[in-house]
Amino acid sequence: MINLLALATLSFAAALLAQPNTSAVAATAGEYRLNVATVPVARTGGITNRQALVLQRAKDAPGEYDVEFIGDSITQGWEGVGKNVWAKLGEKYKVINFGVGGDRTEHVLWRFEQGQLTGIKAKAAVVMIGTNNSNKNRDGSDQYSELDIVEGVTAIVNQIRTRQSETKIILCAIFPRSPGFSAQRGRLCQINQALAKLDDGKNIFFLDFGAQFIEKDGTLPKSIMPDALHPNEAGYKIWAAAIEPKLKEIVGK
Repeated sequence: MINLLALATLSFAAALLAQPNTSAVAATAGEYRLNVATVPVARTGGITNRQALVLQRAKDAPGEYDVEFIGDSITQGWEGVGKNVWAKLGEKYKVINFGVGGDRTEHVLWRFEQGQLTGIKAKAAVVMIGTNNSNKNRDGSDQYSELDIVEGVTAIVNQIRTRQSETKIILCAIFPRSPGFSAQRGRLCQINQALAKLDDGKNIFFLDFGAQFIEKDGTLPKSIMPDALHPNEAGYKIWAAAIEPKLKEIVGK
């Protein structure tokens, strides 16, 4: 009986030793985490109309441009409340708008895959994207980490460099948001600090003029951003003035 018990014990111990170290496997697997901010994804719902519009815009009017604008609703807004400022830009430069409301970095990457930049030869690309990636989930958790967003924006910059090798990129810092100081605005500041490292002084130029939107007490005035996120005409004037020196340098006008 003792021998049988000892044999059973040894057999059980051997079986345990033969099992994989699940903790180690989990730890090893956990070293790689897919960053969805860098994986192209199509939009769904009504916004696909705008998505289709800008894709068709690129197909209908290929050729040379002075400036292409790439981004989300803030970029799309050049055609809305910023239309008067956009018209003045259009008097000096040949421009095209590739802004889609609600876009995150992965959606812009998807548009690139669908031919957004095919046939477009722009001297300069003005890029401002990432604020929608900074939104929270319904349970209050962050959708993306700060590094996720940095990598998503970096992927967009890299894709432009790959698909439009002659295009100079003006990467705008993500605009401040929320009426006053907030954790989300703080996250965006940290993200912008990392994005500034993409500036190489030759092909990529990082511009951070967010301070021009806020008051001394840190508030976002309704006279510039009524909803504490999207600029009005006054805000687009600030944006246009901020990029004008670099545009003149790149485009030569």
